[in-house]
Amino acid sequence: MLIRTATDDDWPAIWPFLSEIVAAGETFTWDRDTGEERARAMWLLSPPGRTVVAVDAAGTVLGSAKMNPNHMGGASHISSASFMVDPRHSGRGVGRALGEHALDWARDQGYRAMQFNAVVETNTRAVALWTSLGFEVMATLPEGFEHPAEGFVGLHVMYRLL
Repeated sequence: MLIRTATDDDWPAIWPFLSEIVAAGETFTWDRDTGEERARAMWLLSPPGRTVVAVDAAGTVLGSAKMNPNHMGGASHISSASFMVDPRHSGRGVGRALGEHALDWARDQGYRAMQFNAVVETNTRAVALWTSLGFEVMATLPEGFEHPAEGFVGLHVMYRLL
């Protein structure tokens, strides 16, 4: 698996699984009806952010991540990231590879820590992955996320020093 900077040419491969994940409304805090133009603007970041894709040997996009400062000004030393793995390629280590890449990128950019602002507590695979990569649940906002099947569930803030 290769992780490389995403280009405009990657968007047609990212959009189908990104839109599927967002529309499902189970793991991501975007509006479920986010349109393609808005999604593209929110996902394909300009510096100081970065968007990457994970591709297999055939060049198939398996997943994508975007990395960026979590805040500006006095808090700009904390990074953040978001991840989307094509459900057809889950269970192949794509999320872990993207997570490790994001952590390396943040270190290389001089960030002191990484914070995830909104990890849905029922997304147990993501919570387990981030925990295995050294993140801690710092707080959980009770009923912070409206899950389409589970109702109101907690929304974790997860953090890790770099």
